[in-house]
Order: sequence, then C-alpha cells, then structure tokens
Amino acid sequence: MEETLAPALQRRHAQSLYRQRRIVTGPQGSRLSLDDGSVLNFCSNDYLGLANHPEIIAALKRGADEYGVGAGASHLINGHSRAHHALEEALADFLGRPRALLFSTGYMANLGVITSLVGKGDAILEDRINHASLIDAGLLSGARLQRYLHADINSLHKHLQKQANTDDRRRLIATDGVFSMDGDLAPLPALSATAQHYNAWLMVDDAHGIGIIGKQGRGTVDHFALDQNQAPVLMGTLSKAFGAFGAFVAGSEALIDTLIQQARSYIYTTALPPAIAEAARTGLALLQAGDERREKLTALIQQFRNGAEQLGLTLMASQTPIQPLIVGTARQAMTLSEILLQDHQILVSAIRPPTVPEGSARLRITLCANHTATQVDQLLAALDAGTQKMVQ
Repeated sequence: MEETLAPALQRRHAQSLYRQRRIVTGPQGSRLSLDDGSVLNFCSNDYLGLANHPEIIAALKRGADEYGVGAGASHLINGHSRAHHALEEALADFLGRPRALLFSTGYMANLGVITSLVGKGDAILEDRINHASLIDAGLLSGARLQRYLHADINSLHKHLQKQANTDDRRRLIATDGVFSMDGDLAPLPALSATAQHYNAWLMVDDAHGIGIIGKQGRGTVDHFALDQNQAPVLMGTLSKAFGAFGAFVAGSEALIDTLIQQARSYIYTTALPPAIAEAARTGLALLQAGDERREKLTALIQQFRNGAEQLGLTLMASQTPIQPLIVGTARQAMTLSEILLQDHQILVSAIRPPTVPEGSARLRITLCANHTATQVDQLLAALDAGTQKMVQ
C-alpha cells in the first residue's frame, strides 16, 4: 500500500496541491489561536459571528444537561428527541414551509434528497460549479447527470430540450443558492421558470445564503421572492450563519415524508446530538432577532470591495461574504497565502484544483460580522504588500 500511495502524494506536493490541516486551539472568531500563535481569521464560514456566542454556548450546555451528549440511535429508532422536533418546527416556520427535516451534514442532506427524488432513467441537471456534494449525489443517484454552464440558462435549455419527449421521467435541476467558491448568486427566477416550462423540480442548496440574504436571513429563495411551488426543495446548513452544526431540508409534507421513507443518509445514521439541536435553535433565534449583524456584514463587504478596487485587486462579482481573489496557479495561490500568514499573521486559505478549475486558483476571502473595519484595512494592506512581493 505504501509503495502504491506514496508517489501520488509526492506528486501532489510537487504540484502545490497537497492539503494540510492546521491545529486551532481556541474558538472561532475574527482572531484565531492557531499553531500556538494568534492570527486574523479571514477564511471562516461563521458569517454572523455566532459560533462562540454565549447564548448558543449556554443552550448547548442546557441541552447536554437535559439530553446527555449522544442521540443514541437514528431518528427512526429512538434518537429523535423533543429538541430535534422543536428545531424542525422552528425552521419550517422561519422559512414558511410546511415541514423541515434535520440531517447530520449538508453533504448527507444533498445525498439523501437527490437519491430519493431521481434514479435510473431520470435526469439531474446541475450548475457546473455546484458544491461537490450535489455533484456526488447526482452521480450516486443513477440518474443521467448533466452539468450546464455556470448560471447559463441557455445552456440549461439545450440540455432540457433533448429530453422533451421523455415526460414519464423525472427531471431535477439542482443549484447552489450562493456559490461557495465564487460567491455569486444563482439566477433563481430564470431557473424556476425553466423548471416549470419543462416540468422539472428545482432544488436550491442555500448553505451559504440562509442567515445572510433575504428578510431576516431567509436566504436566496426569499431574496428573489420565490414560493414553494417555484423552488420546492430547499436545503440549508446550521454550521455557517447559525453558528452550530447540522443541516436541514425544508419543503412540502410529501417531500419530507418521502425523505423519511427513502433517504438512506437520513435513515441509516445516528441523529445529531440533541444538545446541538438546542444550540442551533438558539442560533436561529439570534439571526431572526434583528438585522444589525447582517447590516454590519454588508458594510464590511463594501469596504473591502472598495479598498480592493483602489488597490487594483481584481475580485469576482460577489456581493456576499465570499470574496474570491483569483491568483492563477496553485503555486501562486499557496505563495500569497503563506506571505499573508508569515509576514502579516493573517489566515486566508488558498483554494486550488480540483476544487476550482485549472488556472483559477484563488484566495477565498470570507468576511464575518465580528470583523472590524480596522481588521479589514489590515487585510487590504497585507494583500497590497503580498501581491507586490510576489512580482518582485
């Protein structure tokens, strides 16, 4: 095994594609204790700064006191607690949908939904830069997976037109709401209209949108004023804006009942710890409580984009907390990331192929509501110095 695996690992090293873990020694925040040092953190998905919020920590402790730690079994055996049920009801009410269903992760939610809704002989159509979990779910479903050009409705039309005479087969269009590597929004109104025209279903993975976009953070579907008929399948995660962990699918009674009956990634796994469900419900209450965090985050995003423009840094067209700076090769992205860390004590991850296409390796800069304007200025100054150092 060693002789077989080692050469591939060596090639990854040589190509600047080798992945490494860093050891964090404290809670998430704008500053992070990392490898025995303190760094400014600009690569977290904790968009509203709730991961270390005292009310969420207190809810976790209360939940552990009441329910213990482990759920003990899957939801369908004896692991479905009152805490889980209360969170599902709160999520359904928040999103204006009849029901919601908890999953352990967004990856498992996407696997469960797609493999339950389509199979052999059906078709699933996905944006080319969808999250890996959507792509993997499409492959595992057995349905014919077709990937249309990014946010390109004409490309989607061409794929669907080829199936015009297969009305007895199911068609599912799956898209990110906010694309996790580019930060832009999916053209949901056009996708919904296309889905309805071709008698297809639309699924939106809004992991990076819910909590941030829309009224009270109800996500991209709300932002575009789409209802359940227009976007019948909505997935979200609890590990980003909510400051907790887990995922959910929200939709109709029939959808949720179907997932309970058929979603293998729901049926055959232990339920989330009930204490985590209590923490997530508190996170939901906090993000609903007001728009102060979202308004501050919006101001920080604009500050960063204005500053980057003044410095001549080319950002992608994103108005979300995800602000990608395209660097080029994997080696260049790794070099700039290391300059920021070593020279300026700023942590920004380099994103490289195969996560993003060849030639588009980038720094995936993410802004959070607990950053300060001063910290954003520090980041901009470090990026200016770092990019200049690279061309010397």
